[in-house]
Amino acid sequence: MNTPGDQEAGMPLAHFDGALAVVTGAGSGFGRATTLALAERGTTVIAADIDLPSAERTIAMAKSLGADGAAYQVDVADAAAMEEFAAEIKDARRVPDIVVNNAGIAVSGPFLETGLDDLRRIVGVNLWGVVHGSRLFGRQMADRVRALPVKPDRPNLGGHIVNIASAAAFAPHRDLGAYCMTKAAVLQLSNSLRAELAGLRIGVTAVCPGFASTGIGRNATIVGVDEAGAQRMRERMDRGLQRRGYPPEKVAERIVDAIIKNRPVVPVNFEGHLLYALSRLSPRALRALARIPTPR
Repeated sequence: MNTPGDQEAGMPLAHFDGALAVVTGAGSGFGRATTLALAERGTTVIAADIDLPSAERTIAMAKSLGADGAAYQVDVADAAAMEEFAAEIKDARRVPDIVVNNAGIAVSGPFLETGLDDLRRIVGVNLWGVVHGSRLFGRQMADRVRALPVKPDRPNLGGHIVNIASAAAFAPHRDLGAYCMTKAAVLQLSNSLRAELAGLRIGVTAVCPGFASTGIGRNATIVGVDEAGAQRMRERMDRGLQRRGYPPEKVAERIVDAIIKNRPVVPVNFEGHLLYALSRLSPRALRALARIPTPR
């Protein structure tokens, strides 16, 4: 899916051994699977999640694979908490080589019926969480590269930032206005940051999965219906995602591959590739699909 010139040299597989990676939303889903995929390759992993016991379980699993690591509790939407977290990782360990800004939530229902609290929360987690992680750790990586002596025969690898967007970044939908908004913003932030950091050999990738078997549906906020209706919709969403049968481990493998090959944008699975292609070839078709309501 890359156009000529999009892809520069990435991180060789051998460089994972001894690397330090920070993964947010690491207590489950894509975050846990990515943490373990990196751990299997010899990476020291930092699992961050708002649910500390879940992050600790992820680290226990990583250590069973022979990896070093630690769990942290952090709300990615909290700017002060993220600044403290980034500083603590640098002081206690060092500047990370890989950062995966994965934490995300879903809000489903009419945008006009979505309250400000729900809007603030989804923007805070899905967008500001990526902003904080990219800005704070990206600055650490950039400062590290600038401080290193230049070796013409072996250019310094500055690191890699992976931002988890979604196939929803490519496609609007009448019942996912808030969610699509945040994921489209993550995609464009990633594209812009990639251009900014390219000269420092810091890669930036936006990963855009379609439907996958995670718990995002059962934890979604549903607006425009009563609580009983919302619970029915959460259960229906969760059943649909589990039946899709696309495990988060497959997404994690695509994330690792994107770091190795320094991919700019990575659509994942059939829906991701389809919506990416339609966004480039037939935006009108996407606008028509967006009008189909979600069953209630």
